[in-house]
Amino acid sequence: MEELPADVAAFVETHLVDRRNSNAVKWDGLAGEFGRTDLLPMWIADTEFKAPQAVIDALTARIQEGTFGYSIRPQSYYDAFIDWEKTRHGVTVQPEWMRFGVGVVKSLYAMVNWLTEPGDPVLIMQPVYYPFMNAIKDLGRKVVSVDLQLTADGWRIDFDQLEKTLAMQNIKAMIFCSPHNPVGRVWTREELERLFAITSHHDVTVVSDEIHGDLEVSGPKFTSALQVAEGPARSRLVVLNAPSKTFNLAALLNSHIIIPDEKLRTAYDDFIKQLHPVDTSLLGQVAGEAAYRHGGAWLDKVLQVVRYNYQQLLTGLKQSAPKATVADLQGTYLAYVDIGAYVAPAKIKSFVEDVCGLAVDYGAWFSPKTATYIRLNLASDPKLVAEAIQRLTEHLAQPQL
Repeated sequence: MEELPADVAAFVETHLVDRRNSNAVKWDGLAGEFGRTDLLPMWIADTEFKAPQAVIDALTARIQEGTFGYSIRPQSYYDAFIDWEKTRHGVTVQPEWMRFGVGVVKSLYAMVNWLTEPGDPVLIMQPVYYPFMNAIKDLGRKVVSVDLQLTADGWRIDFDQLEKTLAMQNIKAMIFCSPHNPVGRVWTREELERLFAITSHHDVTVVSDEIHGDLEVSGPKFTSALQVAEGPARSRLVVLNAPSKTFNLAALLNSHIIIPDEKLRTAYDDFIKQLHPVDTSLLGQVAGEAAYRHGGAWLDKVLQVVRYNYQQLLTGLKQSAPKATVADLQGTYLAYVDIGAYVAPAKIKSFVEDVCGLAVDYGAWFSPKTATYIRLNLASDPKLVAEAIQRLTEHLAQPQL
């Protein structure tokens, strides 16, 4: 394995933070999630890297003002985000389309509440980020999954089954993950066009979770639903995103709800004011604006680290556990690894934790059909990732089944 390029190594050295004993969920939440504290954390999707310096400077300047009363969101925030989307992805966003939340997951709950009634089916595509299922179940709705299909060319949408399911069931809403967590797909324009042709034909409102849209690792460039959905599909589209995953700002509670259709936007406004006031975090707003204005170079370095760690993983598995498979990591910084050729489903947890000493997100959390998978966070210190790969491959090389 080649060494980390000098400029990327320098980035890691200057930005790496030891987050132990800082109330970080990833490190200090091990006991709560796994019942022990001696595991190497490769689970929850955030990083060990300091935010862009411009973000720290903007937060410091705002804090030094010393007052934290009621505040408005300035036009400069909209300008920064809209320019980022246009420059980075070629996406056009109008400021009037934007509403705000305190996090994409919380917005998912609001979407399910708004678009459906208790008992209604809500469509997803498993394996998928498990808060999708939580939001549906917690609100008394029914989970309906058109499962992604693992083909010789990687994970794909089962369009035939999607058409059949929508024809047979009265589904009003679908939660779509783009790029997809955990399988790492960046959906192509052609796939999105086909998806929206089907959903619009069946009058389904699509909530597109695009929180990982900035995290392009390999493969196709990210295409937003905003670039594809037209006509009836656009009138039934909501896009959720945030600076939180891109710049590791989740605790600052600032996310976006983008609704291009005026009638749908008005309906959302009427709904949400009955549910709760839509105030978000002042500091999240300050951080988000600074990140969108000045965080591009920082993100590019993080993505270089992710690509390096991904290659470490592929090389390590190829050498020591070649029957393990890794989903093609096109987007996100999360590797989805199938170790079922070496470990039986019932033994996955004990193998990962007791034998390897790792904390991971388990494939069973994303779908019962991927119970032999584990999800690994690669947006981390390459030395930590190398240690995790060493532990995993060393033990996979020994019979486990």
